[in-house]
Amino acid sequence: MTVIVVSNRVARAKSDEPVAGGLAAALIPMVRDSGAIWVGSSGQTTDNAQNKDSFAQIEALGTGALATVDMPAKHYRGFYEGFANSALWPGLHSRPDLIRVTGEDYASYREINAFMARALLRFTGPDAVFWVQDYHFLTLGAEMRRLQIGRPIGFFLHTPWADRRTMVAVPRHAELVHAMLSYDLIGFQTDEDRQNFEDYLQHEIGLTAFDGAVTSSRGLTHLATFPNGIDVDEFSDRATKASTRAEVSRLRASLQGAKLALGVDRLDYSKGLANRMRAFDRMLETVPQLKRNVSLLQVAVPTRGNIRAYRELKAELASLVGEINSRHGEVDWIPIRYLNKSFSQLTLAGFYRAAQVGVVTPLQDGMNLVAKEYVAAQNPFDPGVLVLSEFAGAAKQLDTALLVNPHDIDGMARQIAAALAMSLEERRERWHAMVAKLRSSSVQNWFADFLRALTETRRAPARLASSRAGTAPVVLELAGRSVQHH
Repeated sequence: MTVIVVSNRVARAKSDEPVAGGLAAALIPMVRDSGAIWVGSSGQTTDNAQNKDSFAQIEALGTGALATVDMPAKHYRGFYEGFANSALWPGLHSRPDLIRVTGEDYASYREINAFMARALLRFTGPDAVFWVQDYHFLTLGAEMRRLQIGRPIGFFLHTPWADRRTMVAVPRHAELVHAMLSYDLIGFQTDEDRQNFEDYLQHEIGLTAFDGAVTSSRGLTHLATFPNGIDVDEFSDRATKASTRAEVSRLRASLQGAKLALGVDRLDYSKGLANRMRAFDRMLETVPQLKRNVSLLQVAVPTRGNIRAYRELKAELASLVGEINSRHGEVDWIPIRYLNKSFSQLTLAGFYRAAQVGVVTPLQDGMNLVAKEYVAAQNPFDPGVLVLSEFAGAAKQLDTALLVNPHDIDGMARQIAAALAMSLEERRERWHAMVAKLRSSSVQNWFADFLRALTETRRAPARLASSRAGTAPVVLELAGRSVQHH
């Protein structure tokens, strides 16, 4: 089979280039090693929206390929900044108070989904299997079925699926969920997310899932949990190599023997950055002997700067860092080092290894691969401690981390202090347990398990033709293998 992976954006695989987002980190090695074709936006828009069959670029990635398309300028902003990230993202992350969209934004969301469906027609060969990624494309499956694409189509949600009472605040929520039932398989990060979706189906649409499947007018849709993961050995090797990089060496030298707590996140309200900083502030107040003996390095990667909620968050965090540093800082030491910039995965791996404490405290998160990367990056003989929000999907697996409620400032302060004081024996014991969990739920297992489940799934009834008549096949030569697509 030829696997066609679809997401809003594709990412490059160079370890020295910044990579933002867990989705990119998860997909790059899988596309590279599996021979899949990864399709997404080029990051550019065009006024020539009728030019549906020309991709901006198709390039090899290992045994696979990246295929990018320029999106319609008329609709992309309303799709991305509008409905996707000002309605779906806050709703999925249990912040319905931040939903700010118009009817035009929803129309643009549907138009971009329909545009991508038309672009995918050239890949509908007889052995094609489609795997759609994330909340940008909730309705893509329905658009593909409308075009008579009858090949297996799966969908995976990288974010949480919020509880029913929150999801009903999302405009046009029922239409979106009805469209999602055009997928053969819908995958979730955690059982809780899947159960929330099933609860929504039962109470809002009147459909009940039996044995992990739901039957609707669109056919049979399977629902399942597939926790995303990382390649532990690859990331560990990367962290070892990165420890001698100039930026990592300068970081260690600048600490002058003090310990380092580290946070790495996109600049997003779901990540709990303000509460994290308040907890660090509170720890220094209650355990004053830690002053000068520890610093928090918070890397906050800029994102979605055109959206009001993100601009306000950026201003809030800058003000908060200034207040905390002015309260505790001295001429040769500041408690919080705050960087609004991107780093390559290689450099970040070195930062993880240098940090005695990894602080991952989102208010809500689908999985959070940073938590897993931090664990994988540690020196097995002298590992650091992970402080992890109980509301991150990763907490369902990494239960020997120090779990915290990100809304409990005092509780987080105590746990960060406990992490800094933890004995070597306990650190090793907790780390070994977490690494074992990471190995059992690797990104390779995630990729293989989802595709196995998708290829074993058959819609009932099988109503659609498997390919488009009259479409000539095209053959691409990619890294020594032929990929046929239509």
